[in-house]
Amino acid sequence: MQRQVLLFISIVSIGSVFGQVSYSIPEEMVRGSLVGNIAQDLGLDIKRLKLGNAHVYSGDSRNYIELNSDRGVLLIKEKIDREALCGDTTPCAVHFQIVLENPMEFYSVTVEITDINDNAPSFEKGEIKFRISESAVVGAKFDLERAADLDVDRNSLQRYTLSPTDKFSLKLHNQPDGTKNVEMVLQRPLDREENDFMSLVLTAVDGGDPQMSGTMQILITVLDVNDNAPVFTQQIYKGTIAENAAEGTVVATVSASDADDDLNGKITYSITNTLDDVRDIFKINEDNGEIRLIGLLDYEKKIHFQINVRATDNGGLTDSCKVIVDVVDINDNEPTIKIMSKSAVISESANPNTVVTMINIQDPDSGENGRVQCFINANIPFLLKSTSNKFYSLVTDSHLDRERSSEYNITVTCSDEGVPSLSSSVTLTLQISDVNDNAPVFERSSYEAYIVENNTPGLSVFTVKATDADWNQNARVSYILEDSSVNGVPVSSYVSVSADSGVIHAVRSFDYEQIKDFHFRIKAQDGGSPPLTSNVTVKILIQDQNDNPPQVLYPVQTGGSMVAEMVPRSADVGYLVTKVVAVDVDSGQNAWLSYKLQKATDRALFEVSLQNGEIRTIRQVTDKDAVKQRLTVIVEDNGQPSRSATVVVNVAVADSFPEVLSEFTDFPHDKEYNDNLTFYLVLALAVVSFLFITCLVVIISVKIYRWRQSRVLYQSNLPVIPYYPPRYSDTLGTGTLQHVYNYEVCRTTDSRKSDCKFGRAGSQNVLIMDPSSTGTMQRIQSEKSILDEPDSPLEQKPPNNDWRFTQGQRPGPSGATGGPEVAMGTGPWPQPPTEAEQLQALMAAANEVSEATATLGPGTMGLSTRYSPQFTLQHVPDYRQNVYIPGSTATLTSNPQQQQATAQQAAQQALPPPQASAQPEPPKAAQTPASKKKSTKKEKK
Repeated sequence: MQRQVLLFISIVSIGSVFGQVSYSIPEEMVRGSLVGNIAQDLGLDIKRLKLGNAHVYSGDSRNYIELNSDRGVLLIKEKIDREALCGDTTPCAVHFQIVLENPMEFYSVTVEITDINDNAPSFEKGEIKFRISESAVVGAKFDLERAADLDVDRNSLQRYTLSPTDKFSLKLHNQPDGTKNVEMVLQRPLDREENDFMSLVLTAVDGGDPQMSGTMQILITVLDVNDNAPVFTQQIYKGTIAENAAEGTVVATVSASDADDDLNGKITYSITNTLDDVRDIFKINEDNGEIRLIGLLDYEKKIHFQINVRATDNGGLTDSCKVIVDVVDINDNEPTIKIMSKSAVISESANPNTVVTMINIQDPDSGENGRVQCFINANIPFLLKSTSNKFYSLVTDSHLDRERSSEYNITVTCSDEGVPSLSSSVTLTLQISDVNDNAPVFERSSYEAYIVENNTPGLSVFTVKATDADWNQNARVSYILEDSSVNGVPVSSYVSVSADSGVIHAVRSFDYEQIKDFHFRIKAQDGGSPPLTSNVTVKILIQDQNDNPPQVLYPVQTGGSMVAEMVPRSADVGYLVTKVVAVDVDSGQNAWLSYKLQKATDRALFEVSLQNGEIRTIRQVTDKDAVKQRLTVIVEDNGQPSRSATVVVNVAVADSFPEVLSEFTDFPHDKEYNDNLTFYLVLALAVVSFLFITCLVVIISVKIYRWRQSRVLYQSNLPVIPYYPPRYSDTLGTGTLQHVYNYEVCRTTDSRKSDCKFGRAGSQNVLIMDPSSTGTMQRIQSEKSILDEPDSPLEQKPPNNDWRFTQGQRPGPSGATGGPEVAMGTGPWPQPPTEAEQLQALMAAANEVSEATATLGPGTMGLSTRYSPQFTLQHVPDYRQNVYIPGSTATLTSNPQQQQATAQQAAQQALPPPQASAQPEPPKAAQTPASKKKSTKKEKK
C-alpha cells in the first residue's frame, strides 16, 4: 500500500491559517487504520491540537476520517467503499477541514481513495437470447450487453472471451468515453436445418490481481431470412434540458432505418443503460424513438447524462447510438450557512477582534447563482469578516459589558447574485459571561430591627438584602456576621445570620431588663474570584414585655410568721395604717402599678390608695371592730395582659399588747399531708414507732429527773421578784408602746406535747405571728436567752449595748428622723426592790400565769413570763421614696425551747434556788413612775 502526502500551507487574514494536505489511501481499509500524521505534516504541536479542540469538519459529506488529537494522526473512522463513494468517477477523494480554536484555524485535507480489485465483472442478465436468420451473412454482427465492473483503471473490465468459437467470434469497439462495445460476429454461415439452436458463454475478465470474471449465457435461435439490420441516422445525439423541467418533457428523438420490409423491417427502440439511473429519469418510446423526462433533475448532483439506445428489428438485428443530455442550471438553491466552529459564551473582558464564530457558506449553484455575499444586523458590537472564499469570521468590534447586555442574537444573512436572488439567514445566540466587577450593594445604608424580649431561640428577627449586578456565581451573595462583642460577649452568642438568605436569627432569648439594644455589622460577599464585599450596620432594639409580676417589698411575707400592723382604737378617719410597697422591673406602662383591696375582714373600715398603696381608715375605729383584721391587697401592673401579686396585711385593732396577744393566739395550724406510695408509708410507720418508743423512754426519764429537781426547788423560801424597767406603761395614749419589751412566754400547743415556745417582743407595733402553732406567738430571737436550764440558778444579767435606742432612729410618718438621740439602757441597773415590792410582784406574776394558762387553751401545760428591756431598731428600706412605716415595729415570735411544763412549775422556776441568795445583790434603783404604771396594768390584767 502506498500513501502519498501533498502539503500546501498559506497564511490568510485575521490570524487564521488555511492550508491543504493531500493523502492517498486504498479503499476498504479497516477502521482505525492510519491515514497520515497530520500534526507532523502540518507542523503542529500535539498540545496545540488538544488545547485548540481540534476536530474534523466535513460539511455535508459523510465523515469517514477521524482525528486522534492525542497522537496527532488521521485514522479511518469507517470503512470506505470507493465504488459507493464515487462510482466511476476518478480520481475519487474525500475532502474535509481540520478546525482549531483559541485562536481559530482550519486546514483543508484531501484524501484520495484508490481502487482495489474488489468487484468482479457482472452482466445485468444471466442470459441473452438472439433470433438469427439463417440467411445471416458471414461477418454479421450481434450487439451483446456489456459487463459491468465497479472497479476502475486496471481493476476494471479488460477483456471478453466467447466459447465456443466455431460459429461466432467477439469483436470489441472502443468508445470515446473509454468503454468498449461487445459484438458477436458470425464467422460461418448458419444452417437452421443443421442446428436451429446454439448456446454460447460470454466471459468478462478484469485486469486485477488476482483476476475476477463474470459470465453470461447467449441463447441463439436460428431463423430464416432477414438479412438487413437497423441503422441509426446518427451515432451520437445531443440534447439540453433545464433542471426544473416538468415531467414528460421531450429530451431528444432517435431514428433508425431497416431495408427489410414488413415485419423484418419493424424496429423497436430501447435504452440499454445498466450502471446508472438513466432508465429511472428518462423513457424512450419503443415505436418512434422519442425520449421523455420521467424523473427529477438536479444540476447540483449531475450535469449531463449519456443514454445508450438500441434499435432492434424483428429478425433480431440491432444497431446502437448514444444520446448526450446536458442539464442547464437555474438558481434554485439558496445559500447554505454552515457553522464550522462557534463560541456560545464569551467573556465580557474579551478584547476587540476576538473570533467568536467561523462560518462556511455553500451554494451548489454555478456562476452568478453560486456567488454569495453575507452581512449581519446592525447596532451590535460585532463584525463579519471574509477570511477566504466561502469562509467568514465573526469577531468582536468593541469592548463588551454583560451588565448592559448579557446576550446577543446575531443574525447572519447571505444572498447569492442569481436572478432572482436567493438568501438564507441564521441567528446565533451569544451569551456574555460575567466578570466579577461589581460589589454587592445593600438595600439600605443601615438597618434597625425590633424584637420582643423572651423570644424563643432561633426566632427570625430581620432580613438584610444585598444585590450584585454580576451574574451567577459572581452575583451569589453570602452574608457573614463580622466578629464583634456586646458587653464583652461575642455577638455570635446573640444573633446569627443565614449565609444564603440573610435572615438574622436570635441565638438566645433576650431580656429587656438586662440589655436594651446592641448593634453589629454584617458583611455581604459575592462568590467571585477574588470576592468583592460590602458592609452594613444592623441595630437590634429589645422591646419590653410584661414578663415580670410586681414584687412586694413591704410588708414582708415570711414563710413561718405573720406581720401585723397595730391600729389604736382611737385612730381617726384617714389614719395611715401602713403602706404596701411594690416594684416592677419592667418598663413603661408594664411597670405602672395600681393597688386594690381584694378582700378584707371589714371593707368599710379600710381603703387602699390606687396610686401609692397607702392603707388608711375610712371611718372612725369603734370598740365593736374586731381586733384581728385581715386585708388582702392585689397589686397589678398596666401590661397586656396584666400581671399581679397579692399581699396579706394583718392589722391588730387594739390599744395594748395584751389585748393583741389574746386575739392572735388562735391562728390555725397548717398541716400537710403527703400522699406517698405504700412502701414509704410502711417504712415511715416503722421509723415513727421506733422513735416513739425511744422518746417515751427519754420523756419518762426526764420527768423523773425534773420531779426530783422540783423537790429541791420547793425547799427554797426566797422568792424571785420580777424586775419592771422604767417607762414600761404607755404614756402617749396612741395605742402603741413607747419602748420595746421582750415577752418570753413558755407554753405548749398540745396537752400531749411537752415543747415550750418562747416569744420575745422585738419592736413596738408590728406583730409577727407563727401560723404553724395554735395560740403561740413567735419571737425573733436577737440575743441569747437569759433563761437557762431549770436546774440552774436564775441570774440577773446586765443589759447589752444592743438595747440602745435613739429617738432619731425611729421612722416617723414621713420616714424622717425626729427628736434628739436618747441613749437607753446605758446606765447601771437600778437598786433591787424591797421585800414588799418583791411579794407584790410575785402575786402579780402568779395572776398572769393563771390568766395566760386560760388564754392558751386546754392544751397548754404551763406559762412563764419574763420581762426584760431590749431596744432594737428595725430598718425598712425606702424604695423609690415610697416606703412608710408608721410608728415603730414590735415583733412577737414564738419558738420551741423547752419541754412540757405546768403553770406551777413555771411559777416555781421564777423562784431562785437556795444558792441564789448567796449571790451579791445589785445596787437598788428608785422605782420610776413608768414601772409603777406597768405594775398597775399587770394587776388589772
